[in-house]
Amino acid sequence: MRFSIVIPAHNEAENLPPLIAETIAATAASPPEAIIVVDDGSSDGTADRLRRFASGGIPVRVLRHDRRQGQSAALVTGVKDATTPWIMTMDGDGENDPGDMPRLLARAGERGPATALVGGLRRRRQAAWSKRLASRLANAVRSRLLGDGCPDTGCGLKLFRRDAFLALPAFDGMHRFLPALFQLDGHAVAYVDVNDRERRHGHSHYGNVARGFKGIADIARILRRRRRTALGAVDRSQDQRSS
Repeated sequence: MRFSIVIPAHNEAENLPPLIAETIAATAASPPEAIIVVDDGSSDGTADRLRRFASGGIPVRVLRHDRRQGQSAALVTGVKDATTPWIMTMDGDGENDPGDMPRLLARAGERGPATALVGGLRRRRQAAWSKRLASRLANAVRSRLLGDGCPDTGCGLKLFRRDAFLALPAFDGMHRFLPALFQLDGHAVAYVDVNDRERRHGHSHYGNVARGFKGIADIARILRRRRRTALGAVDRSQDQRSS
């Protein structure tokens, strides 16, 4: 399976070099064609630190936004830059375990070409209790309203088909709704239990309250799109213009 790894990152200069080294070791049996890090307007020298990083043979490409645009925008930038049919995504904070990547690749192979996305489901979360509670509530509301069957869309570790992703409507926050969006476009999805680790350096860049309000608006957007799909009137250009 030809795949690239895309890592959106904001102010993760301390976490990324060891994470990339760990990723290269974990995927030695089936290495990616490239590791693409999208520096989303960092102020800690993330891009400069990575440009000095020795990858050990696997190309590490560093792209940079001149200002912070958000994780979804960074993800889109990285996926567009990739040239492989499949994309593996991972957060840049080190909380995802690269050792789980071979299992996602294996699951995609087991399920056949109809499966366009394999998502990680974090077990034994290591985050603070407030963050775990907020995540549990958000997942419950989203799952109830969208019926996507995914108990953890916030996990950054995912594997998906590049062409299917680029056909989705791009909007801020879309990375948290990929299972529902893929299913809405008629694709099969699968899930794999993965590890969750403590952040080694820095701190989380997300606030529970602000993300909660944003999530409600995003769910409403997806419900409107699902209604248009049911009526046979999907207009992707409208989705793009309103994002």
